[in-house]
Amino acid sequence: MIGPNTDSTLGRPKENRVLENKKILLIVAGGIAAVKVPDLIRRLRERGASVTCILTKGGSQFVTPLTLASLSGNKAYQDLFSLTDEAEMGHIRLCREADILLVAPATADIMAKMTVGIADDLATTALLATDKPVMIAPSMNVMMWTHPATQANLQTLKTREVQVIGPGAGDLACGEVGDGRMAEVPDIIAALSRHFQKSRGEGPLQGYRAVVTSGPTHEPIDPVRYIANRSSGKQGHAVAAALANLGASVTLVTGPTNEPAPDGATIVKVETAAQMMKACSEALPAEILVCAAAVADWSVAGQTGQKIKKGDKAPALKLAENPDILATLSQPGPERPALVIGFAAETENLITNAQLKRASKNCDWIVANDVSTGSGVFSGDANTVHLITADGVEDWPTMAKRAVAERLAERIAKFAERNL
Repeated sequence: MIGPNTDSTLGRPKENRVLENKKILLIVAGGIAAVKVPDLIRRLRERGASVTCILTKGGSQFVTPLTLASLSGNKAYQDLFSLTDEAEMGHIRLCREADILLVAPATADIMAKMTVGIADDLATTALLATDKPVMIAPSMNVMMWTHPATQANLQTLKTREVQVIGPGAGDLACGEVGDGRMAEVPDIIAALSRHFQKSRGEGPLQGYRAVVTSGPTHEPIDPVRYIANRSSGKQGHAVAAALANLGASVTLVTGPTNEPAPDGATIVKVETAAQMMKACSEALPAEILVCAAAVADWSVAGQTGQKIKKGDKAPALKLAENPDILATLSQPGPERPALVIGFAAETENLITNAQLKRASKNCDWIVANDVSTGSGVFSGDANTVHLITADGVEDWPTMAKRAVAERLAERIAKFAERNL
């Protein structure tokens, strides 16, 4: 049935048309996640995209060239030295005619080859010869993914503007559990859609302003020492990046962290809770506020300008309450954002405490997570969160923090579409 949000000619929802007529060169490497590729091709073609596949020798162990050719409607290429194809420099033609190169699954092997510029087959030659955007969907064993070599390769590829989707956390084909699971088909399609929306200066959050807080705050005791917490800023920075990827104009107010600044966001660096409060107030008005920072509840009253010397007795510190950024900015008023989201890091009674926090802070949503000892959330790359809204509690599966951020950003975009 054709509805108001459907294109009457194509019968496809308008939001699915961003991939229409896009040419995608899909490189299928050798991993068990290659079994997801046929469904990926179907979904891409449903959205009007043209898909041409390059299949590596390893990839052919999991899916056949005939399958890829049948589903894509185009020849599936394998051989770098095919006389028919290479008579016209086929590998150059393939990568130059595409709008984007997508490697799915991207194994540790092909990521390593991309990093150092090895071109020993058709896939890696095309990747080295292209001048088009490249996107990868990593897939491998958790130990391979977390190995320093793979992580170093990942960072190198990111500096070259290679876009990375996932991986997610979960059960792996090897029987282990952890990061390394290739992103699901809808997530890959969403990432491709965001890429083309962003390239056109579009996106579901285009025209909306967002303020995101991230990281810890450092509250000085004296010029040398401070009070802080274990927040790394990974989740808050990921949220800022995800909102920017959807087209929002993002101001990221961040405490001290080693996380790289996300692309597309305006960065305001602070140290203390008072500085963060001031920076957030100055960043308003905005339609969206996400308070992901782990703000210290107390600061030291009567700080000394000199280092406190060690004596026979430990000094007594008098603490003063810090400003409550979330509660303050959630209060009704002309500059209150339409959607205010807080984070609740708890060590016990997670859902109950998060629900109480949402009510007491007067915010719209709370993202709750368990940060008790052994959870691995602080400084880790994965998170297990629960979204608390007026409608109830959503229990999200364990995911990479980046995936959590992307899912939250998608929910924010849907809220904006309906309410803003």
